[in-house]
Parts: sequence; structure tokens; C-alpha cells
Amino acid sequence: MISGVIFDVDGTLLDSMDMWEHAGERYLSGIGITAEENLEKKLFTLTMTEGAAYMKSTYGLDLSVEQIIAGINETISHFYQYEVQPKTGAIALMNELKNRKIPMTIATSTDRCQIEAALKRLGILDYFIKINTCSDFGIGKNKPDIYLDCAKAMRSDVGSTWVFEDAYHAARTAYNAGFRVVGIYDKSSADHHQELKQNSHICFWQIPDYKTLTLADIR
Repeated sequence: MISGVIFDVDGTLLDSMDMWEHAGERYLSGIGITAEENLEKKLFTLTMTEGAAYMKSTYGLDLSVEQIIAGINETISHFYQYEVQPKTGAIALMNELKNRKIPMTIATSTDRCQIEAALKRLGILDYFIKINTCSDFGIGKNKPDIYLDCAKAMRSDVGSTWVFEDAYHAARTAYNAGFRVVGIYDKSSADHHQELKQNSHICFWQIPDYKTLTLADIR
């Protein structure tokens, strides 16, 4: 039986990981500057402040580091509010869950305002009885707190609650806490397929959508 479902958002419900990988490029493009090739790789290991300082120096931006950070955040917020799309088939699966009266919640690392703006525009905000963010708990998905609270909100037993994740470290946390885990492919995490597979009860590989997934698969 499925007593409840917890969805991650980025890379799982929404096709949004490309934004996080290329936010710097998008920001620079928005102010009329063409970014260098592979800028995202240079920014990957940097904090937001370090990345903004790098762009200020490299591109001669007449802006403070704080203004650059604000601009990048505005670029990300605009994407969620006006552009991001669901992964193919995700809404169909949620409709099936809703029709069967299976409660759904969200556990995400992204800011609440961005997630709510995207889900509202897509018409699925009211599908979820609760949205939990890592900011709410002050810890990341290396701890199961965010998932356990979702299950509590749904009055769903952990052992019959399914967690949908694309990130192997988050899948591992849910798996070790006793949840049932569906690993969802996203190209941003393709290099970690084996780790995701090892920490999922069902793992969809090279299927970047939900077209072949039905509730019968996860019973």
C-alpha cells in the first residue's frame, strides 16, 4: 500500500537543474554580457559570495558583490515564477495520486517562495498538504528530519511512504530512515547513477520523465 508520497522538486518534479548549473551565465546574459565557456564549472566549487566576486573581477562589473548576488537571485526567482516546467509526465502521475486520495508533500532544498511561485503558476500548489524546505529545519537532506515531518503531516507510516528523489545523497537518507525510495533520472546527476540505484527500491535510469511510471510499479 502507498499511504503517502514525498516529492523532491528540482530534478524530480521540475525540470530546473539546468538553471542552477547556469545561473551565472543567465545573469550575465541578462545584463548584456556573454559568459566564458564552462563558467559553471569555475563557479561550482565557489560560494555565492566568491562566485559574485569572481564575476565582478573577470567581467569588470561596476556593481558591488552584494548587487551581483541580488541580481543572480532575481534571475533564479524569475525562472521559477515564469519559465520552469514540470518534468514530462509528472503532473499525470500526481493527478493519479490525487484521484486515489493519496496525500502528497514536498521536501526541497530550494527556497519556499520560489517553489510556491512555480507550483502556483503550474496549477498544482494545492496538490500538496505541506511543503517543507531545508531552511525550515536548518539542516540539509543528510538528516531525515524533513522527510519524517512530511510523513507526520500526512499521517503516513514511514514504511509505506514513498520518497521521489534524483540526488543520491538525499535518496540514501530516506532509504536509511526506512522510507520506500524511487530514484528519478536527471542529467545533472547522471554521474551518480550507481549511488542512486543502490539507495532506491526502484530506480529509473535513462528515463528523464514519468511516462512509463504508474502506481502499479511502486506497490
